[in-house]
Amino acid sequence: MRYLTTTATASVFALAASVAMAQDKVMVGEPSWPGAKIMAHVIGQVIETRLGGEVGYAPGANAVIFEAMDGGRGDIDVHPDVWLPNQASLTDEYVDQKGTVALSSGSYEGRAGFCTPTYMAEDHNIRSIFDLATPDAQDLYDFDGDGKGEIWVGASGWSSTNIHKVKVRDYGIESFLEPGTEDETVFYSRLKDAIDQQKGVVFYCYSPHYVHALYDVTMIEEPDYDPQQYTMIQPDQDADWYNKSSITSGDEVKTVKVAYSTSLQTRNPAAASFLASIDMDSDALSQMTAEVVVEGKDVGEVVSAWIAANGDTIDGWLGLN
Repeated sequence: MRYLTTTATASVFALAASVAMAQDKVMVGEPSWPGAKIMAHVIGQVIETRLGGEVGYAPGANAVIFEAMDGGRGDIDVHPDVWLPNQASLTDEYVDQKGTVALSSGSYEGRAGFCTPTYMAEDHNIRSIFDLATPDAQDLYDFDGDGKGEIWVGASGWSSTNIHKVKVRDYGIESFLEPGTEDETVFYSRLKDAIDQQKGVVFYCYSPHYVHALYDVTMIEEPDYDPQQYTMIQPDQDADWYNKSSITSGDEVKTVKVAYSTSLQTRNPAAASFLASIDMDSDALSQMTAEVVVEGKDVGEVVSAWIAANGDTIDGWLGLN
């Protein structure tokens, strides 16, 4: 009995030592949009506070993060906010074909399209996407006074920006509104000015996102998603992607997941198991986004408070309940 106890104790210490050795630092990618930054810190804080691991953060665009996860060297291990099917070209390559990246089983719902301030929808009857393809819309959305309206389709480097460039062309909007791709921070400064002055502005939007808490905006109606009317080829698939793409229907409802390098399954199995099970709630993410962006709170403090108040949810992600 004494020998068995000693042996068992030694085995426990050996297992603990092997787990400790396996706990490589986890580098969490940090894309530019607010929801992704919050998700990055949710992941990072759970790994640090509940798993006792070490975490770093690495800003990067989608393709850069996926390439790093594919490498499996620990440069970047996690993409916290993968929007599908927007980023399907990346998951097709790295998840389905190469198997070097895995996706979480859980997800949250995302919606994307175009928004305009509610005063524009109500005062000028801007309800349908086709209301933007008119001479009236050209005048209403001419913020800079150059004779042509403007429509923000997203920031450069976003997969969704390419999609909405195609939409603007194929809905016939491009003849009246010039698509813009300035940085999100720059655009939202312009959005504030437009709304303060009650001027026309129309832009790519999605939820969850703080803009819905910050301003009274209306999502413009599009035809229901129809896969037969929605052909999107991304630049990493074909250099002639723009000419070969065609979209005349709205987006399907998005599924947003966490992606992680499969190398973590050996380099940090506890983190890999957690990432496989994470399942964020869209409303919770919207609320945290509003606190960070609208109220100006520190992202780390907001995330820490949310984790403290949602222990049962975190336990579920960790397989403890």
